[in-house]
Amino acid sequence: MKVSRMMLTLVILACSLASPAQAAFPGGIYQFAIPEGAHTVRFQDRPVLQIAGQALIGIAISTPPGNLELTYQTGGGAVSQTHRHSFAVVDKTYTEQHITIENQDLVSPPPETQARISEEAVRQRKLYRAYQPQHSLTDGFKQPLQGIITSLFGHRRFFNGQPRNPHSGLDIAADTGTPIDAAGSGVVTLADDLYFNGNTVFIDHGQGLITMYCHMSRIDVEAGQRVQLGDTIGAVGATGRVTGPHLHWSVSLNGTRIDPQHFVSVVNQLLSSEATASGA
Repeated sequence: MKVSRMMLTLVILACSLASPAQAAFPGGIYQFAIPEGAHTVRFQDRPVLQIAGQALIGIAISTPPGNLELTYQTGGGAVSQTHRHSFAVVDKTYTEQHITIENQDLVSPPPETQARISEEAVRQRKLYRAYQPQHSLTDGFKQPLQGIITSLFGHRRFFNGQPRNPHSGLDIAADTGTPIDAAGSGVVTLADDLYFNGNTVFIDHGQGLITMYCHMSRIDVEAGQRVQLGDTIGAVGATGRVTGPHLHWSVSLNGTRIDPQHFVSVVNQLLSSEATASGA
């Protein structure tokens, strides 16, 4: 039987429903064991991070309970198969945090700052949506600063009594000037002073994995610079919208901010398992 020249790709849809053990939660990660021979795993029509045979998908904190879907392909050439995999998102309740900011302009910015704030927001969204080849994460991934955790990911935040978006990262307090390390290997894509974030660094680790470091007293790297796990990229400060010296650290996966502590735990466990299997 001849394949029609008009038929470039045969798409076969196959569905599977995730078991309860596979459920994800808002602000967390869904782990998908990539089937043997599968390739081109995508979520919301975007490629995803792959480590140790697992696809890692960041789930937005605003995601309601229900089912989501990813796709992957098998085969190739004139005939390829597209499979659909459904997985559950279960609810998670985050706590509230009330913060007092002395500088009211950092709570309700004056009109003359709106253009700057909008431009910086566009820059950051573009960086978060970037997808570059993966840099080596074989040495692991780590929290960039040891200190006192003052605000967890997901807190529903109120500034001077005014509600704001949930906290998109992890706040770690330390003395001004304390060195901040790169959480993993990658390329610096932003090193600049931003209105809300103060002195800020973005590192692109490849495959849609981006980390952000804010409120620094100084920046020791520049855009385009390659960094390795543990390299010093700056120091703790109190620039931007802060109540004291600390690091705000965000982890973004496939354009979505997720819980940094959860990500570090998941990735290092996968890398450890892979190293153990390779040694065996």
